[in-house]
Amino acid sequence: MDGEDDCFNSYCSRASQRSNGGSTDFGEMSFMIVDYLKEAMKAMDMMRAHRMLTDVVLEVGKDLFYAHKVVLAAASPYFKAMFTGGLKECDMDRVKLQGVSGASLSRLIHFMYTGKIRVSENTVCQLLPAATMLQVPNVIQACCDFLERQLDPSNAIGIATFAEQYGCIDLCRKANQYIEQNFSQISHEEEFLQLSTLQVINLIKKDELNVQDEKEVYNAVLKWVRYDEEHRHKKMELILNAVRCQFLPPKFLNDQMTNCEVIKKTPACKEYLARIFKDLTLHVRTGVKERCPNIPRVIYVAGGYFRQSLDILEGYNVDEKVWYKLSRLTVPRSGLGGAFLKGNFYAVGGRNNSPGNSYDSDWVDKYNPIKDHWRPCSPMSSPRNRVGVAVMDGLLYAVGGSEGLKYHSSVECYDPDTDRWINVKHMHYKRLAVGVAVVNRLLYAIGGYDGVERHRSAECYHPENNEWTMISPMNIPRSGAGVAAINQFIFVIGGYDGKNQLNSVERYDTERDVWETVCPMKVSRSALSVTVLDCKIYALGGYDGTNFLTNVEIYDPARDVWETGEPLTSGRSGHASAVCYQPCIPDSCIILTQTNQQCPSSSSKR
Repeated sequence: MDGEDDCFNSYCSRASQRSNGGSTDFGEMSFMIVDYLKEAMKAMDMMRAHRMLTDVVLEVGKDLFYAHKVVLAAASPYFKAMFTGGLKECDMDRVKLQGVSGASLSRLIHFMYTGKIRVSENTVCQLLPAATMLQVPNVIQACCDFLERQLDPSNAIGIATFAEQYGCIDLCRKANQYIEQNFSQISHEEEFLQLSTLQVINLIKKDELNVQDEKEVYNAVLKWVRYDEEHRHKKMELILNAVRCQFLPPKFLNDQMTNCEVIKKTPACKEYLARIFKDLTLHVRTGVKERCPNIPRVIYVAGGYFRQSLDILEGYNVDEKVWYKLSRLTVPRSGLGGAFLKGNFYAVGGRNNSPGNSYDSDWVDKYNPIKDHWRPCSPMSSPRNRVGVAVMDGLLYAVGGSEGLKYHSSVECYDPDTDRWINVKHMHYKRLAVGVAVVNRLLYAIGGYDGVERHRSAECYHPENNEWTMISPMNIPRSGAGVAAINQFIFVIGGYDGKNQLNSVERYDTERDVWETVCPMKVSRSALSVTVLDCKIYALGGYDGTNFLTNVEIYDPARDVWETGEPLTSGRSGHASAVCYQPCIPDSCIILTQTNQQCPSSSSKR
């Protein structure tokens, strides 16, 4: 062994000389013992359990907790201030704590020594206040993560209130967002019925409230009042002002004024609804803003034509800029109309122009975007190809179109609550490939083809007297144009004038009965579809006289400019599109890649 010691001493002596001489040849290595801190803390926890080297005892009632000040101070700013900030507790070896339970303190001390914490429904309501008081941020976050995962219509309001009470800003924001997104379900829960008047008002005033119909908000308020009608009916007037009654159908308002005991009991409410009813039936433009839910916005594109009628349904997530392949139409169709009503996408009419099949359709199918599922509805009274479709007063209107060589001036509307179609007054003109839009509860039918000529004419339907009246004609005759409404204006985009596809755009001012020309599209097209999102118009696909287009253009009326958008996944014309706010795209749906290619030419002008 002496020889070994001599060798080692010799090595150390030479290493010391090289080091003292400033040599850079002396080898050096760094070591990190991964489990060292874990084992050290494990040893300290063991010493705590056996009261070894502990220097403080925390008292909670009759419970005593032995610990090391340095560990508590390292884990908690509260204890650091207590033991190092010059307070009297600095020199105390026994400290009484108020406002925290023994069970919660035990769990927190266990976490400080081990980094482990178990959170459950039974413990979180005590653990979060204790962690907040003692300033243990990791445990606060663990409790918030647990509560976020527990969010449910039955507890979301309680969690939001709890989070606000203890300053958990992120959890409070997420819980309130959950409430906004799931209002329809939450309004049926006990927590909603227990809200104060001010809390109800603050909730239903939110722009982000996710409802398919303002009736949902009105009925929720009515249910809240009836829960304690003796004391709450006096609050109805105050709360009713927070409901956007301007978006309730006049028929519904009239029914409430006539039959609702809560409204009849409060004359001021009846007078308020009567004023709104009058404005709606006089078609006065409202300054009240529509709700804008803070959830994904999806543009749905259904059917269309490329060499034959298509059965595809695709959804474009505007925020993610991604196309999804969704459940196919039950029957291929082009020239169909589409619209969202009460959370469902309706595919109306069209033509099945496929090998071995060629017929105009009276079919109506309803798509549920949450379940990614189609189901049939009652058919229309007549097949309608290249039909105009719009929603007004919670009813779906099908305007014009054709059945073979028969061109329709007829119009019918669908009530989703009864699954029934009824005929309304015919238009003055037959209109195939007609454009439709709704402004201030008036339905406009613009342009189209009657079998002989393309129309410049346009007319307006008044639901109160079931009559169509003519309005000023467009500057250019058009069929197959895209039509969309923003505020008081109706935009008529592209189309076919009998000789050429158009890129020109006209705007109709419904208040002045005047047509004006605005910035044209970059690409001429007919049989396109248009939809409105964020006060911008999306013009999708269509036919340019040679090609079926994938091209998408987006119009900003505030700047009067067109910009290029994300293209369709494949070229098509005669398709339908509509926008929906929805919680998500179903997980089973396939993400598609844009081809960015135009389809081969066809001699058919569609």
